[in-house]
Amino acid sequence: MTDTTNATDLDAEDRKIVTLARSARARNGVPEGAAVRDETGRTYVAGTVALESLKLSALRTAVAMAVASGATSLEAAAVVSAAEAPSDEDRAAVRDLGGPETPVFLAGPDGVVRARVTAG
Repeated sequence: MTDTTNATDLDAEDRKIVTLARSARARNGVPEGAAVRDETGRTYVAGTVALESLKLSALRTAVAMAVASGATSLEAAAVVSAAEAPSDEDRAAVRDLGGPETPVFLAGPDGVVRARVTAG
């Protein structure tokens, strides 16, 4: 499911993860930045991983960081990217930890939220 979501439509916690994702992208000079919020409100922020032996999107990296830190669920995810939509693999990673209704916010490099999709 996709809908158009303005940044002003987001609550403060969702705006926070979009801002963190945008900051990670800019700070690290990577194609994507992402942030996820777990069931306790903790956030995990990551950028694209592009090693010769390991390639991960920013969102899959953020989900992996949450799992490695003991998260058992996700409340929301955000990715800042030039892509038109989160990849099926990214949505699957969010779904695996958060369930099919977990929102994934997609923002452009300018930080403007272009879409809200569910992980399912």
